[in-house]
Amino acid sequence: MKRFLDLADFSREQILDLLALAQSLQDKPQPHALAGKILGLVFFNPSLRTLASFQAGMARLGGDSFVITPGQGTWQLETRLNAVMNGAAAEHIREGIPVLASYCDALGVRAFADGRNLENDLDETLFRMIDGLCGDKPLINMESAMNHPCQALADWRTMDELQLPQRAKFVLSWVYHPKALPLAVPAATLHMAAMRGMEVVVARPEGFALPPQIMDKARLAAAAAGGSIAETSDRAAALAGASVLYAKEWGSTTHYGDVEADSRLRADLSDWCVRERWFTAANPDLKFMHCMPVRRNVAVADEVLDGPRAVVKREAFNRMAVQMAVLHRMLA
Repeated sequence: MKRFLDLADFSREQILDLLALAQSLQDKPQPHALAGKILGLVFFNPSLRTLASFQAGMARLGGDSFVITPGQGTWQLETRLNAVMNGAAAEHIREGIPVLASYCDALGVRAFADGRNLENDLDETLFRMIDGLCGDKPLINMESAMNHPCQALADWRTMDELQLPQRAKFVLSWVYHPKALPLAVPAATLHMAAMRGMEVVVARPEGFALPPQIMDKARLAAAAAGGSIAETSDRAAALAGASVLYAKEWGSTTHYGDVEADSRLRADLSDWCVRERWFTAANPDLKFMHCMPVRRNVAVADEVLDGPRAVVKREAFNRMAVQMAVLHRMLA
């Protein structure tokens, strides 16, 4: 494995093989499997679980890692092509990324969406440039403009652990946040649930529909796995009979890149905060999922996060479990 950028790059059988390897490494640890190997981690954007879980996973396999956060103890890195570098950035990624890749056996990069031009972000302009700069060095997507495969794989494992049926109803719901957040997690989550073969419903207010490219990709995955995709602004109808509610905040696609218009659109949507009353018509043992970080009593109420439905901490643990499988497959 030279690249882990998108679950869509793998067959369903290959994903199941990775999940089986994650379980095997948990049951029978291999503390020397990656002895002498080095993982480089580059974070253009903040992290808690991704940073800690990759470092911990690499250490548990006997390897080492280094972390670069451009501009924090290192030079600021320029990402724009043909930039006149007379500002804060002292070095361009065209030099920085190949140099860092030369120091390690695999490189993980986190680079969020620019959030200004939807077409550029859908095209993964920045991450494709980084991919090209890595050459033959293995590369891991630790969240890009439109994807977060590590989170998606961890969520798949979490649902398997919970013994949720392949055809269970899975609701991906938009929830409130004071700011527009990227589309990477909802896009990756939607595709993952579709690839697993679930009955997927996207619940979102008007103006927050996911782009057609993301929906079409999920529909193809669902068709191949025997699942289905639907979307609605009717929250109650979406949750009827649901076994999973996956909550996530994201920005308006109608006003992508327009902060003021997005803010006006979400101003009256604070009731899209998950509360126990949402689940009246759901499956009684519905599970609540979120990638975190999550704003309590803004996106999700205390009663849900502290209640028996929430499996968010298990999702977070599984980040390390599945990433260890990816690292093992790449480097062992």
